[in-house]
Amino acid sequence: MSQADFDKWEPRYASGRGYGSAPDAWITTVGAQFLPDEGTALDLAGGSGRHARWLAKRGLDTTLLDISPSGLALAKRLAAEEGLTLHTIQRDLDQGLPDGTWDVVVVSFFLVRPFIGELHRLLNPGGVLILVHPTQTNLEAHDKPGGRWLFEDGELTAVPGLQTVHHEEGWGNGGRHEVRFVGRR
Repeated sequence: MSQADFDKWEPRYASGRGYGSAPDAWITTVGAQFLPDEGTALDLAGGSGRHARWLAKRGLDTTLLDISPSGLALAKRLAAEEGLTLHTIQRDLDQGLPDGTWDVVVVSFFLVRPFIGELHRLLNPGGVLILVHPTQTNLEAHDKPGGRWLFEDGELTAVPGLQTVHHEEGWGNGGRHEVRFVGRR
């Protein structure tokens, strides 16, 4: 992240906009099969907490990390309206990954390329990483995000330190070409 990223996201969340409130359909169907019934979860760069709230509804003690204080405040307000509790961490990931470990880490539509080799350290033994992000093929149908913010097709087939338990690439219900990955520590 950078000041430019903060300047992009903070006004968006301050105005109440973001990716909407519904979690990603693939995460709530296919990805959900790999989740524990209890434990802790981290929604990494999760904005207004659409996945964090879904994880909390499933009974996981959930933390939301994002650069935007307005995004975090919006997530906490929405969670409270649903009778949910969220822990939040306001952090620019240029400072590195957070301290701590979780049973589940969800990364959705945030390019984690610089941290791919470190994501395993966020997970408790047996913990699960669920990652969804557009690939270069997505540019055939959409001009955003731009190429530097996309995984190359076939780039993310494994994550160091994790056993791949599910991997696919293809066009999703949202009309985006994505890599969808689940790994276990």
